[in-house]
Amino acid sequence: MPEIIDEDSLDSFLTQRQIKVLQMRLSGQSQQEVADSLGTTRSNISILEKRAHQNIARAERTLQQWMMLRAPISLQAKSGTDVFELPKMIFAAADEKHMRLPITSLDIVVQLRRKAPRLFKKRSLEKDARIFVTEEGEVLVEGLEE
Repeated sequence: MPEIIDEDSLDSFLTQRQIKVLQMRLSGQSQQEVADSLGTTRSNISILEKRAHQNIARAERTLQQWMMLRAPISLQAKSGTDVFELPKMIFAAADEKHMRLPITSLDIVVQLRRKAPRLFKKRSLEKDARIFVTEEGEVLVEGLEE
């Protein structure tokens, strides 16, 4: 197991204790085994683990927002748009910016369906969405409130 860095030098959303708990849980230990090892209760370990996962999710959302801000392609798609029209819209936006995206139409559809499954009903967008595409071809989706 890798050595844990001192909390003071760790610039992270996770505390040293949360990292230790996550390491132990990822190594296959139960919450009770971690609690026994660290001299605390299973309930405390559960809380530490839950807060660690909340912090990780917050960090992931922050990174996604940062990537959206930096994405050179940003377009709005209206509710009812066919999922197979979206790659055409994205490639048209890339052409306007004289960009060549390293992805195919199928890659775009797969990323859209995987990253925002709730936005689609069968083949169509169920509500308005903003779609962002990075230079590397990563597709990010944000549903817009009506």
